[in-house]
Amino acid sequence: MAEIVLVRHGQTEWSANGKHTSYTDLDLTAEGERQARAAGAKLAGRTFAAVISSPRKRALRTAELAGLDVTEVTEDLGEWNYGEYEGVTTKEIHQTRPAWSLWTDGCPGGESPSQVGERIDRVLARARQLLERGDVAFVAHGHCLRAVGARWVGLPTAAGGLLKLDTATVSALGFEHGVDPVIDRWNAEC
Repeated sequence: MAEIVLVRHGQTEWSANGKHTSYTDLDLTAEGERQARAAGAKLAGRTFAAVISSPRKRALRTAELAGLDVTEVTEDLGEWNYGEYEGVTTKEIHQTRPAWSLWTDGCPGGESPSQVGERIDRVLARARQLLERGDVAFVAHGHCLRAVGARWVGLPTAAGGLLKLDTATVSALGFEHGVDPVIDRWNAEC
């Protein structure tokens, strides 16, 4: 049975410092480039019917360094739009909104969990069609891919908050008994 392989982009300056990064287009750090190559080594010898990426350069560079040939670029795999919280850490947000949670509250001037879920559902529907031809890879971002994991197994977007995902890790979504969507592997270090 074919799988959807999730590759989170390598480290950036902001991811290393815990800053929310959606539309700010940052380069990978030297460590992020090393991580991306390591992800490629983990995927070596594997072929993909499609590689779908976020349009952000940190995702595209990760795909390039991992040796993945991107076949489609879509905003549906863009990171959660953090709006007014772009470039701000959770700790800083909690100074004025102690009970704030991205997964239930979304972001002022940005996206709500339901908006993120809608675009994740679109890209998963596309991937399901492509799985008939073989494995599909998504190269994207932490919160976005956590939402992908939750939506794949039929949970609300908010359940992505229960799935930790480090930079340049590889996860896989598949099927049990060829029918039921499951998380095969999650947050595997490279």
